[in-house]
Amino acid sequence: MTTRTLAVVSGGLSVPSSTRLLADRLTTATVAALKDRGEDSTVEVVELREHARDLADNLVTGFANKALRTAVDTVTGADGLIAVTPIFSASYSGLFKTFFDVLDKDALVGKPVLLGATAGTARHSLALEHAVRPLFSYLRAVSVPTAVFAATEDWAGAGGIDRALAGRIDRAAGELADLVAGRPVSARPVDPFADPTTSFEDLLNGR
Repeated sequence: MTTRTLAVVSGGLSVPSSTRLLADRLTTATVAALKDRGEDSTVEVVELREHARDLADNLVTGFANKALRTAVDTVTGADGLIAVTPIFSASYSGLFKTFFDVLDKDALVGKPVLLGATAGTARHSLALEHAVRPLFSYLRAVSVPTAVFAATEDWAGAGGIDRALAGRIDRAAGELADLVAGRPVSARPVDPFADPTTSFEDLLNGR
């Protein structure tokens, strides 16, 4: 059985943190999905709040100390990455962005990434698509199709989690496991309107 390494970056600032809670849920689901695909895994978590001063020092000096260097190596050396940020002012947190700013520009090229975010209200959910996903596209990472957002109310279901959120977590974890294991991401339903060879008349008639 092949052993894959997963790095988990949690940008939560408080303890306990809903951001870390989502990161843990995504990690557990991904480990299970990899096991279903015949892959073993090891997990290393990077809590960014522990490196806040290290990151500030790196920005002004250009050098990472030993603790930050270890965190960076954990992320860049992993087979897959789970990255979760709290949403502040409709975007990722400054601490989260700073960590990815200090990485080498080519450090995440081709790396499978599962994106997650948390906030107090669902009004911030689109931040994953207009802020977080573009960041990782710029870094040329390979983000899985399903990004997972959790608002405060999503933790109120049976077992401490909303049923819909649990489903999104499992779907995203499966997509990350597919990429890490070297498989194509599970096929999505085909959009017939995206097929240029089918006439509009045939589409209207269900052909």
